[in-house]
Amino acid sequence: MKISNTFLLRKLHQITGIVPLGIFFFVHMFTNSKAMSGASVFNDAVEDIHHIPYLLFVEVFGIFLPLLFHSVYGVVISSEARPNIGNYGYGRNWFYIFQRITGVFLFFFILFHILNLRFGVIPGLASYGNPVAGNAHRAFSIVSAEFSNTGIFLVYIFGIISTAWHLGYGFFLFAVDWGIVIGEKAQKYALYACIGLAVFLGLVGINAAAAFVKPCGLFPQAFCGELEKKGVVEPNKTGNY
Repeated sequence: MKISNTFLLRKLHQITGIVPLGIFFFVHMFTNSKAMSGASVFNDAVEDIHHIPYLLFVEVFGIFLPLLFHSVYGVVISSEARPNIGNYGYGRNWFYIFQRITGVFLFFFILFHILNLRFGVIPGLASYGNPVAGNAHRAFSIVSAEFSNTGIFLVYIFGIISTAWHLGYGFFLFAVDWGIVIGEKAQKYALYACIGLAVFLGLVGINAAAAFVKPCGLFPQAFCGELEKKGVVEPNKTGNY
C-alpha cells in the first residue's frame, strides 16, 4: 500500500501537536501557576527546570524542532484551507476556521514569546537583555515587569486563549483522525470534553498570567488570605490583593 508524503506529514503534524508540544503546554501552565504562591516559589520552579539534565538537548529536540515543524507546516495547511461557513454555518465549520486562525496567530505569538522571554532580544521591552533563561533568581520580577505593560499583557492573554483552544480542539481532531473516537455520539461527547479542556486550560493560563501582576491572580482576597495562613502562598507584604 502506497502512502503519500502529504499523508505522513499531516500525521506527523498531528503527533507533534500532542506530543511533545501538548505536554509542554501542560507543564508550562503548571509552572506558571506557581506564581500564585509568590516570587520565590516561582523562581525555585524555574531554577528546577534549569537543572534538568541535558536541558539543551530537551529544548532543541523536544520543543524547538517539533515546534518549528508544527508551526511552519501548520501555516502551509492553513494556506490551503477552503472555508465554507458562508454555505454551511455549522459549529464544526466555525471550529475549523478558529483552528486555522489560531494556528496562524500562534506562529507569530510563539516566535515573539521565545525571542522575548527566552532570549530577551526585543528592544524596548522589559526583558530586553534580561531573559528568564539564565536568570531564574529573577524570573518572577522579569515576567512581572513585562506584564505590567498592558499591551504586552493582552497579547499574552490572547496567546494563552489561542493556545488553549488550538490544543483542546486539536485533541479532538487527533482522536477522530486516528480512529480513537468512532461514531457520531462518541465524537459528540469527545468534542464537548475537548472544548471543556480548552476552557479549563484558558482559565488556568489567564489566572497564572494575572498572578504576576496581582497576588494570587484572579482569586478573591479571602481565598488568598486563607492560603497565606496555611503557608501555601508567601505573605503579601502590601496587604493588597
